[in-house]
Amino acid sequence: MTPLTRVVVTGSESTGKTTLAAQLAACFGVPCVGEYVREFAAAKGSPLVYDDHAALVRGQTALEDAGMAQARADGHSLLVHDTDLLSTVVYHWHYHGKCEPYLEEAAQARRPDLYLLLEIDVPWVPDGIRDRGTRREEVQALFEETLERFGAKYVRISGSWQERFAAAVRSIEQVVLPHR
Repeated sequence: MTPLTRVVVTGSESTGKTTLAAQLAACFGVPCVGEYVREFAAAKGSPLVYDDHAALVRGQTALEDAGMAQARADGHSLLVHDTDLLSTVVYHWHYHGKCEPYLEEAAQARRPDLYLLLEIDVPWVPDGIRDRGTRREEVQALFEETLERFGAKYVRISGSWQERFAAAVRSIEQVVLPHR
């Protein structure tokens, strides 16, 4: 069986993660695992609370597992993720000042081959779910601190939308694909 290389697009709100993840998946002709928390929040219809973490972990894990199984079944060697459990960890610390140890352990155990950390150098766009436009620096610092604490391999991605795409493609080609 061909090894599956996983790349996760991550970072603060409104940095283009969903768009970039979809573009990368299309560019490389591979699937993209979605972001469960967005679906969950929209279905819930009210603000997320600390006790939602168990449902978020189950949902994100199920999406990731299904994506990995399908990618392998289809013979892909690369899988792109639009965020993962690391984001759940970061936002629990940000909103609640704490995070359940099992959530951190699950995020570390499921660490991908590479994170693409999108910088906050693009305009913040409200969408009804995003609510931290004035605290992007704080959230971004939490992402970087968590990536460092987890010992995760990551590359910072910045610039215009076109520059982000080009840098992300280069990162996957240079950092991940040659090492398979």
